[in-house]
Amino acid sequence: MSDKPSRSGRGPRRRPGGAQEKLAVVRRESPAGHAWEFVHPRCSRRRKEDIEEVEAMVGAGETEIARDELVWLLAECPDFLDAHVQLGLIALEEDDPKLARGHFGRAYELAIKALEAAGGPRPVPYALDGNKGFFQAAKGLVHCLVEMGRKQSATDVCLRIAPLDPTDPLGIQRIVHR
Repeated sequence: MSDKPSRSGRGPRRRPGGAQEKLAVVRRESPAGHAWEFVHPRCSRRRKEDIEEVEAMVGAGETEIARDELVWLLAECPDFLDAHVQLGLIALEEDDPKLARGHFGRAYELAIKALEAAGGPRPVPYALDGNKGFFQAAKGLVHCLVEMGRKQSATDVCLRIAPLDPTDPLGIQRIVHR
């Protein structure tokens, strides 16, 4: 991306085609007020059908093929949160919490960096479609950390995400208190 201002003077110019290849956060207005939602990179939005196919593969017991597909998707689109979450879920199914923690942790880290780049906005409600992958990654990460005996790290993640959606619809905060 060029650092030169756009013709409108509102920030940097995008490359031809306007590809947004990093996870970002944008403000959304609704009748209930404002909220923030993750905008996923174009490369991940274009691969929504691929993730649906991966989910079907996993459901059919074809986890090896699904894993290969997910690794390929991440090679093409490293900020693809849903691919990281799916790899984390596969690792959990295979009883490998360390590998699962790595995938969930990477997705969580990408989202936290996007939130920090936006100035730490909130609320970031799970109810908005763009936010679901982040909260699923956080839940998986907290679960893995607890399973690995790293309760303080799990608590730190919980403290970080609690103000983003205080309703905690996935019950992430309860995982630490089991």
